[in-house]
Amino acid sequence: MNDKKITLKRSLSLSLITFYGLGSILGAGIYALIGKVAGAAGYYAPLSFVVASIIASFSALSYAELASRYPVSGGESVYLYEGFHLRWLSTAVGLLIVCAGIMSSAAISHGFAGYFKVLAVDYVPALQAVPSGAIITVLLLILAALAVWGIKQSVMVASLLTVVEMFGLGLVIWVGAEQWPVMEQTFNAIPGTDYNFSFIGIFAGGFLAFYAYLGFEDMVNVAEEAEEPQQNVPEAIVLAVIISTLLYACVAIVAVLLVDPNQLSKSGAPLAEVYTAATGSAPVVISLIGMFAVVNGALIQLIMASRLLYGMGSRGWISPWFSKIYSPTRTPINSTIVIATFITLFAVLLPIVRLAELTSFMILVVFILINLSLIRIKKRDPHPVGARVFSVWIPRLGFIFASLFLTLNIIRSISEILG
Repeated sequence: MNDKKITLKRSLSLSLITFYGLGSILGAGIYALIGKVAGAAGYYAPLSFVVASIIASFSALSYAELASRYPVSGGESVYLYEGFHLRWLSTAVGLLIVCAGIMSSAAISHGFAGYFKVLAVDYVPALQAVPSGAIITVLLLILAALAVWGIKQSVMVASLLTVVEMFGLGLVIWVGAEQWPVMEQTFNAIPGTDYNFSFIGIFAGGFLAFYAYLGFEDMVNVAEEAEEPQQNVPEAIVLAVIISTLLYACVAIVAVLLVDPNQLSKSGAPLAEVYTAATGSAPVVISLIGMFAVVNGALIQLIMASRLLYGMGSRGWISPWFSKIYSPTRTPINSTIVIATFITLFAVLLPIVRLAELTSFMILVVFILINLSLIRIKKRDPHPVGARVFSVWIPRLGFIFASLFLTLNIIRSISEILG
């Protein structure tokens, strides 16, 4: 009898991990939420993305160092245990990350339904009558099956879809560049502080835009399936954040200068609106790409959350039932099924903006704790052998920015409730 324990398979290169992260970062923010960011910040939506990128960047570097120090599945729960040695805290935060992944994937799934219905207008009008919940349910059944099929197959599909969605963003930038005279007139006509220029609007948009940068934290949860994880995972995180930031900046400027922000905020497929405004043509290509991008983001969030449950289950922090591996494909089957089920429920029950806000709140809490944990770890072990190490000010600034951002948005939310 062979009692050898089945382990996860190391098959992810630097390029695959980078595309995996880019797919997670790019999928939701631009394709599904840029309209909502424009609705909050008006023509100054690009500034919201700048604010969000600053908040995210310091925490991303903290994650990169932690992934190099501890290249294992379980991500945040492992990092917090190493920093605080409190099992209950690690378990609680691990479950919070799982919840955030579920909310994020549910939010992304709304974007799929939006682009799907844009295509249905011209090609299969009868499909417009299909409830969004039914469309989302079928999508998630397919993604769960793909996630169980195998990690390399899943990430290769995600990488291919990432190339497609990057092409889509490049297409929007390109068709927008052809409309530069129109955009220049719009820019010159912006009436300064009279048009929705307020720090409240910019930070409200930044809170939603922050969601668009989430995804780099998912990358650490495939560390046990990465080749040379101490080097490849940190490098992939840095590359993914830089590339996504450049794309976001360009697309956000094109979007708000070609389409009125109020109109953009009401669209279920915002980049389809931008494409039509730039070309005068039906947004068939960009809608197809938008669907692929959203599928990619949902798949990656599903993989992340299932691997985190697996990691905690395999360490005995939650039921070992979640660590069961499907031997033919060596993937965590029980955790994948549970995550897919909860994503479907939340996608059907809650609107996209509420899901994105809940995700951002939860992740900011986690970022605060992760940065604190790294500060403690660096005091005990400042230069571990073989790991990528950054300045001690990286986690300190990450903690400060995440705390301020979370506090400002709690104040904003209370103000909205009180009227």
